[in-house]
Amino acid sequence: MESQQEKNLIGTAVQAIKQAILQSQLRAVKAINKEQLALYFGIGRYVSENSRKMNWGRGAIETISELLRKELPGLKGFSAPSLRKMRTFYEEWTCLDANSFVQTNELTDINKKMFVQTNKTSDREIMPVQFSMSDDFPISAFMSIGFTLHYAILCKTKSIEERKFYIQLAADYRLKVDDLEKAIMQDYYSHRASLPNNFTKTIPDTLQAYRTIQMFKDDYLLDFINTEELFVRDKDRDERVIEQSIVHNVKEFIMTFGKDFTFVGNQYHLEKFGHEMFPDLLFFNRELAALVCVELKDGPFIPSYLGQLSAYLRILDDEVRKPNENPSIGILLCKSADKKFVEYIIQDYDKPMGVATYKTSADMDDNMKKLLPPLEELKKLL
Repeated sequence: MESQQEKNLIGTAVQAIKQAILQSQLRAVKAINKEQLALYFGIGRYVSENSRKMNWGRGAIETISELLRKELPGLKGFSAPSLRKMRTFYEEWTCLDANSFVQTNELTDINKKMFVQTNKTSDREIMPVQFSMSDDFPISAFMSIGFTLHYAILCKTKSIEERKFYIQLAADYRLKVDDLEKAIMQDYYSHRASLPNNFTKTIPDTLQAYRTIQMFKDDYLLDFINTEELFVRDKDRDERVIEQSIVHNVKEFIMTFGKDFTFVGNQYHLEKFGHEMFPDLLFFNRELAALVCVELKDGPFIPSYLGQLSAYLRILDDEVRKPNENPSIGILLCKSADKKFVEYIIQDYDKPMGVATYKTSADMDDNMKKLLPPLEELKKLL
């Protein structure tokens, strides 16, 4: 019988060989993908130059596609719609073609030989040219994702920065087309940093991390809080008044927070090694499949609040979270917060947390007062 040491060595060897095989396969796929993109970009430019300048008559693309199938029996991927997609691929990325006459302020002219494109309009040949791009262009990601992903990005986004974001996202996490389209539909680009958080660092599944970012806003209006009871006692009392107002109006709070939240409880009892803790509010979110712990602070953000929230999350994960649920998420609700400072501090924590601010009806009254004319003018109007 094999000893445990031999089993461990064999297991290590299997994992090492498996990793080498997967990396080799990935390199092979990238090389094939690079050649395919080169071909499609070159054909796209060729089709664009000839079809847009009326060198070809109506129906030429359909005829070319049909003749290609006769010349190369079994050929796939070169139907008339596919040729038009290649044309779109080229035309939407014309700014990357160093030989194009199209000017762009988005990218600098740094010439790098990248892949086969057309250099000269011709009826017979598609020749190599140079690519022009800025140093911050995600060229490795661009070359590694498939044409179908590229086309989805081009169809559903407009700005170069947005396209660069989704190209990098698709490459980093090997997204399928459905996942990519869902990410675009849910506007991950705009929500990538809506509130100070460490979600992308602490949630391994990036799509889950972006879903979490999208779920929470950076500022909330809690206009159902009875502000007359605030600021007349000590700070802890004010925080309890806010908490009780939320509990009594939990339906309104959930509608403010977003969909798929279920209220679990307030001052939820936690205990570990004889130490008791009581998080202010606890919810469960069905979309994220995770507990959401909300801690309320009637005042500006203080770094030590994150340590307190992190402790709650640790105990919730150990003692309350179900096996099929994702790690618990913490949201710190403060009266005010310096976003840059929060982002700087929060990255050192390994529990998923975000910091948002809130306004009450009293804050809104102050804002409304700023919009109204001076009292003397109001008297004249009345």
